[in-house]
Amino acid sequence: MLITLTGLMVMTACVSTSPTARSPHIPHELRGLWVATVDNADWPSSRDLTPEQQRRELVAIFDRAAALHLNAIFLQIRPAADALYPSPLEPWSEYLTGKMGKAPEPFYDPLAFAVTEAHARGLELHAWFNPFRAHHPSGTSEPDPRHVLRAHPERVHPYGPFVWMDPGDEDVQRESLAVIVDVVRRYDVDGVHLDDYFYPYPEHDANGQRIDFPDIALWDRYVAAGGRLSREDWRRDNINRFVRELYTTVKSIRPRVVVGISPFGIWRPGNPAQIQGFDAWSDLYADARLWLQQGWVDYMAPQLYWGTDQREQSFPVLLRWWVEQDKDKDGRRIAPGLAIYRVSGSSRGLSAEEIARQIGLIREERRAGGFILFSARTLMEDCERINAVLGAAIEAER
Repeated sequence: MLITLTGLMVMTACVSTSPTARSPHIPHELRGLWVATVDNADWPSSRDLTPEQQRRELVAIFDRAAALHLNAIFLQIRPAADALYPSPLEPWSEYLTGKMGKAPEPFYDPLAFAVTEAHARGLELHAWFNPFRAHHPSGTSEPDPRHVLRAHPERVHPYGPFVWMDPGDEDVQRESLAVIVDVVRRYDVDGVHLDDYFYPYPEHDANGQRIDFPDIALWDRYVAAGGRLSREDWRRDNINRFVRELYTTVKSIRPRVVVGISPFGIWRPGNPAQIQGFDAWSDLYADARLWLQQGWVDYMAPQLYWGTDQREQSFPVLLRWWVEQDKDKDGRRIAPGLAIYRVSGSSRGLSAEEIARQIGLIREERRAGGFILFSARTLMEDCERINAVLGAAIEAER
C-alpha cells in the first residue's frame, strides 16, 4: 500500500477458539480486510510482544472481522524480502520479533496459526506478498545473512529511503516466485495477493527532479542481447511476465487458490476522460488492465481511495470503468479497495458514511464482486464509530 501508518494499535485480548469449519468457498461477495505488517501498521502492534500477545492481537482482528460479516483476511506475510512464517528461503521479519532472522520464542508458526483461526471463523486467509521491496525505511535491524541485502547485494538498488530488488532481474523474479510457491505448497491458504508496488513510486531529488530507477546495467544488457523494446515498454514487459508466470504457476500447483492484485486505482489519467492523477501505467510500469483482460488474475482490487464527489478521481466513475474493462464473458471479479483509514488521522478526508455509500455503489454494479478494506487498525480503534456504520451497511444487503 502507498499509505504508511505509525503508532500503536489498541486491541482487546481475546481467547482463541479451536477450528470448527473448513475454509469457505470463494464467496459471492468478497468482503475483505487488509492486515498490514510492514512498520507494524496493523499487526503485531509492536516488535516486543510475546508470541501469546501476538496471537491474541491477531485473534482480536479476526473476531472483529467476523463480527462485521467480513469473509476474507489479506495478511501481509512478506513485507520486505522477509517472512512472518518459518521460510526455508528468507529470514524471519524484524516486524515480528524485533530482529531480522530471529524466530518467535517460544516458537510458533504465525501463518499456520492465522490460517487455522481464520478458517475457524469462516474467513478466507489470503497470503499478501510484496515481490520486489528489499528494505522499508522503518526497518532498523541488521540484515540477516540470508536476506537479499547481504546474500545478493547485486540484485538490489537503494532508491529514495527504500531499497528495491530489480524487477528486470530474472533471478529476482525466480526468487520471488519461489517464495510464493513455497507458501502455496505448504499452507492451506485461500489466495495469493499482491498490492500496488511493482516498480517503485517515483522519488525526487532536493530540486524536485525525478530520480530514475537505477536499472541501467540490466537495460544495457537487454539491448546488447538484441532487445528492441523501449526502456519503458521493457519495464512493463518485466512486470507482465512476472504476473503471468505467477498466475499460471499457482494454478498449476493448487487450482483452487485465488490469485489477485490490488493496483493503484487509476490505470491511466484520461481513462475515463474526466479522471486525472497519478499514472500507474507509466510510473509503476503496471499494466493492470492488461492483466485483467488476459485473465492473469481471478480478481482485481483497484485502490479506489477517493470520494464519490471528487470529480477527477470519482469513486463511482472509476468503479464503472474498471468493471467495464473486464472483457471475459465469464467475468473476473472487481472488488475495489476502500480507504477506511481516511476516516481519521492525518489522512482524514472520508467519513464512515461515505465508505458505507461506496459499499452500496459496489453492490449496484452487476459485475462488481465485493470490496477490501484498508486496513485493520481503523476497525480495531473504531475510528469515528466506523464499526457500527459499516456493520449496518454490510448487513443491509448481505
